[in-house]
Amino acid sequence: MPALRASTALAVTLLALTLPQTATAPAFALASRPGLSAEPTPSTVTVTGQGSATAAPDIAVIGAGVDVIAKTSKEALAAQSVASNALLDAVRAQGIEERDIRTESISLSPVYEDQNGVSQLTGYEAAQSFSVKVRAIGTTGAVLQAITDATGDAGRIHSVAFDIADPAPLHSRAREAAHDDAHTKALDYARLSGRRLGRLVSLTESGSGDLRPVPIAAAAFDQGGAGVPVAPGEIRDTITVTAVYELD
Repeated sequence: MPALRASTALAVTLLALTLPQTATAPAFALASRPGLSAEPTPSTVTVTGQGSATAAPDIAVIGAGVDVIAKTSKEALAAQSVASNALLDAVRAQGIEERDIRTESISLSPVYEDQNGVSQLTGYEAAQSFSVKVRAIGTTGAVLQAITDATGDAGRIHSVAFDIADPAPLHSRAREAAHDDAHTKALDYARLSGRRLGRLVSLTESGSGDLRPVPIAAAAFDQGGAGVPVAPGEIRDTITVTAVYELD
């Protein structure tokens, strides 16, 4: 039976050739598993820094207007128009440009009075309010005085707010102070932990543009000694950042 012996020998040979491949397969699978050679996650420290900066205001925004009462709506509107024109002429005479004068509101409403428990119409109230931006901040007191002189009893001063025309430099100084504060805190924590401060991983600004006046001692602000006394104070900007650093 020579043919049977030859077939058996061929089968044994083929089986022997496949055995090395089967034995090495698990080794290849083990090496290909993800994450086995990943580096450990570095330690980090997270700190919050806050910085502030102040500057003297360079503009003032005046909220002013007129308010009159007359028996008829026509008379009230006419009186309001006269008083408003007087206000506008006064601020223009102080050098305020047209771009810096804006009407904020106009109103006309009936006026009622209680007479023996009965509400009676007694007249009409007409009002108009304006926003006036004073770029020559030293004349703020003079502008206020001019408004009150021109409008008399009909004049109203609603508010005076001091501000900065270009807040970008103030923001930048506050931002730098916040960054330095965060970095200093991170250095302290690294030292206390017996580590060295590594690279900055992330930096997030969570608060900015918080401009607000800082009160100072009241003083007459107008340069010529005439006009309404005002105190511009200072403008403060505060910024908060959150920083994450690696620890080496």
